[in-house]
Parts: sequence; structure tokens; C-alpha cells
Amino acid sequence: MPYSDSPSPVAPLSTSRLWTASTTGAVAVVVMLLLAAARPEMTLWLLAGAAVVAVVTWLGSRPAPRAAATQTDAPSAHVSADVEEARLIEAVFEALDDPIMIVSGGEADDIAGRRIVLANRAARDLLRIPREGGLLVSAMRDPGVLEAVDEALFGGIGRTTEYTAAGARERHWKAWVRPLSSDREGRPTAILGLRDETDVRRMELMRVDFLANASHELRTPLASLSGFIETLKGHAREDSVARDRFLDIMATQANRMSRLVADLLSLSRIELNEHIPPSGRVDVARAAADVVDAVSVLSQEKGVTLLLDVPPGETRIAGDRDEIVQVIQNLTDNAIKYSPVGGIVEMTIRTGLDSEAAGAARLPGATRLPLLTPDRDPSARFVSVAVRDHGPGMAREHLPRLTERFYRVEGQKSGDRPGTGLGLAIVKHIVNRHRGGLVVESQPGSGTVLIAYFPQPERIPDRESASATNA
Repeated sequence: MPYSDSPSPVAPLSTSRLWTASTTGAVAVVVMLLLAAARPEMTLWLLAGAAVVAVVTWLGSRPAPRAAATQTDAPSAHVSADVEEARLIEAVFEALDDPIMIVSGGEADDIAGRRIVLANRAARDLLRIPREGGLLVSAMRDPGVLEAVDEALFGGIGRTTEYTAAGARERHWKAWVRPLSSDREGRPTAILGLRDETDVRRMELMRVDFLANASHELRTPLASLSGFIETLKGHAREDSVARDRFLDIMATQANRMSRLVADLLSLSRIELNEHIPPSGRVDVARAAADVVDAVSVLSQEKGVTLLLDVPPGETRIAGDRDEIVQVIQNLTDNAIKYSPVGGIVEMTIRTGLDSEAAGAARLPGATRLPLLTPDRDPSARFVSVAVRDHGPGMAREHLPRLTERFYRVEGQKSGDRPGTGLGLAIVKHIVNRHRGGLVVESQPGSGTVLIAYFPQPERIPDRESASATNA
């Protein structure tokens, strides 16, 4: 109950007084004027007294200026406080890192009536909706989330569910919905929030995948090592020729396990951060030159000539330099391994291309397949790295599986440098993290071309978070 001043129980209200100070002063002035007319000898004194009484009465009947000003300014001060409070709430709503939306509902059986009436900055960036919102079903198509929203709107029940954002960079969210009061038009409303749990889910998957892959791929070299050790402890103990041969095989298997564990750890680390765009700057041409220098000894041992074609122009991209070098080196290693003795490996860099030109055909008549496609952005420009070998090539049925873990094309062995089958899987995840694309072209007998392309920093779209993507 608001506070109010109660009047005195013995004093009448000001509006009901019959005899006030103004009335008293007026009567006194009139009496003095009558006396002045009746007594001429006292006229001067009586007129002076009447003037004094009139002035005092006028001053006493004036309203207090400070009180009047306070009464006038009180409503405006109250309105100003409400405005500041509303601005503060709006600023907090916009500053939240988690996507938050206010959803209203129409009829219970009208799915088009579910509208996002307000969304903060994180929600607008993730779902690409205006601040005033839009149709909920257009922004989020997950049946579990839509069902949870309906329960909150028409059943008054809060609920939490899982939400996975589709796209090249998969994101995992925990969606929670809570009912609110009705809006001015009587429609039910609810608040919908999303909490990013991608890192937690990726860590779980990384642990499971690492254990599964390690146990599967390490079984063969471990069995081989165990067998040779038992042989050396048995009848081959005194056979120096067999011992030396077995030790060479054991060293090869140990090196294979070392490479396998290193590649698995590298792949797991890249997958863990795949949804986080890199923030550094990399000169692709300089990174390619460093790779050519690093593999020069290997190419000379096999008699393979490595040619690097770098055009003039800016070849800088937004990325992690170590990862970009790893992409180029993995592609180059594959090309050298599958090139014949005395063959040529061609590495070509192009800049300022759109997505179609960056992934365009480089090997006439070959089968071409995009292994990874970036988000569509007509204004984006890319730097591409194409590595071509003149080896045996591959049949078209093998191309879709090239980036699978441990997949090896049947009949193509890499000879003296056996791989782990993880090189192109690592390449795909690194390119995906950099919001780029990956294309393969191959023809049996004519070799293979692998093209990786990355967006240039001046044109990199703000995804993430975008893009859910990746976001």
C-alpha cells in the first residue's frame, strides 16, 4: 500500500475551511481603510498598516516553490529511472554469451504461430535472424526443441533437451525452455536458451575414437613384435643372420606404431578445436616453400622432381601456420610416395579465386569429387594449393573414402615409407577448421590432383561461432 500523509483529526481540510489566513488579512485591510475614512488625522498610519497587512497576507498565501518543484519533477525522475533500468536490462541481455530467445505462441495446433519475438546477439549470429526474430520453425528445425517449446507455451512445463546444429562443423548444444507470462495480446510466451557443449562432447568422442583406433591399428604391429621376440628368445637365438633380419623388421614395426600414435594424437587435437576458427595469419606461398625444402631429401632419394608454381599476389590467409604446413606436407608426401621413380610432382598456388574457381578441374578427363565444401559466400575469395602426381591414379569408387581413417586404396602400397592411413583425414579436419574446401581428381594411369583452398582474411565471413557452423 503506498504511503500517504493523513490529515490531523482536529484540523479541517484546506478545501473545507471557511476562515483562512487570506480572509483574515482581507478583513483587517478593510477595517483599516474604514477607520482611515472615519479618522482623517490617522489616515496616514492606517493606510501604511493596511499596506503592510496586505503584503504579509500575500506572502503567506504563496505556495512553497521547492515543494512545487519537487511535485513537478517527481514523475519525470520516476520515468527516467525506468528508462535507465530498461536500458541496463537490454545491455545485459545483449551481452550474454549464450543464445537467448523469447518465443510467443499462437494457436496450439498452428506451428507457424511460434515466433521469436526477441533474440540477443549470440542467437542472431548463430541462427542468422533479425533482432525482432521471426518464425521459430525457420530458425530451428529440431523436433525435440520444438516439442519442448510447445510444452512450455501451452503446458507451462520447463524442459531441457539436446540440440545438434547441422553443417560442416557440427556443434552440440543443450537447449532449455522455461514458460513465461502472457504478452499484451494474451499469447503465451517462453524463454529458450542454448548452452554450447561442443567441447565436452568432442572430448568424449575423442577419447572413444582414440581407444578404438589405437586398439585396432596397434594390434598387428604388437603381435608382430611379440612373435619376433619369442622367435629370438627361442631357436633363432644363435642365428645372427635371422636375428639381424628380425631386428630390422621389429624396428620398422616400432616406427610404424610411433607414427600411428603421433598421427592419432594430432588428429584428436585437431578435431577437438575444429569448431574454433584460427586467428593467426599465414603466407601460403612461404609455407609451401618451407615444405619443399623439408621434403627435398626424400624427393631426391626417390628421384622425384618437385616443382613449385607461385603466382604474384597476396597469398596470406587466416590460419594456424603449423596446421597449414601440415596440410601441404601431407599432400606432398602422398604425391611423392605414389610417384614413379624419376617422376614429377607439381605444386600450384593460386590466389583471389571464388569457391568455384578454387576447386575447378585441373586434370582433364579425370573424375572430380569435392571432399569438403565451405559455406556459400559469393563475396569470399580463396587461396588454393593444388598438388599433382603422375602416379597410378585411382578408380572413381575409391574417391569418396579417401578421407576416412586408415583407408588405403587396394593394390597401392607406398613401398619403403608405409603410411598410417590418417594423412588425408588430418588434412580434411584442418581444412574444415579453416573454413576451406578440399577436392580430389584422379584417373587411372594419369595420376591424382588434390586441391585444398582457404578463404583470404579480407573476405572471411563471420561464422561461428557462425557457423554452426561453423559455428
